[in-house]
Amino acid sequence: MRWDVFTWAAVALLLFAAETMAPGAFMLWLGFAAVVVFVGTLLVPGIPLLAQVAAFIVLSFVSIQVYRKWFRSREPKSDQPALNRRAAALAGRVVPLESAIVQGRGRVQIADAYWDVSGPDLPAGVQVRVVGADGMTLQVEAAN
Repeated sequence: MRWDVFTWAAVALLLFAAETMAPGAFMLWLGFAAVVVFVGTLLVPGIPLLAQVAAFIVLSFVSIQVYRKWFRSREPKSDQPALNRRAAALAGRVVPLESAIVQGRGRVQIADAYWDVSGPDLPAGVQVRVVGADGMTLQVEAAN
């Protein structure tokens, strides 16, 4: 009985099962690498174990790179690119400054949340436009 062949088949099945339990297209590609090593050990008996493991590692890296370069770039673009990116979703909003921008830092209130802002020095109450975000700090400019 050739245990290496059955081991690679089991590894492939376990990786595919792991992908179904926690989908993310990562284990799937490792599973494909294990399938290739399984087929190789099935068709060519006597491949040393170290060569099998090295082939699995190389094929894993290659298959993940194929996924990243070929398939991920072809995923459909979201019709809501700012979803779950609240700071980016605020771009374009015009709001009054809650506290003056002094030395490039100030504060605004948008709905029920207070946001730190960065921009040119401006007095409190001036209308500012959100032009971007740097982490959780909104970048603003004077709205004319």
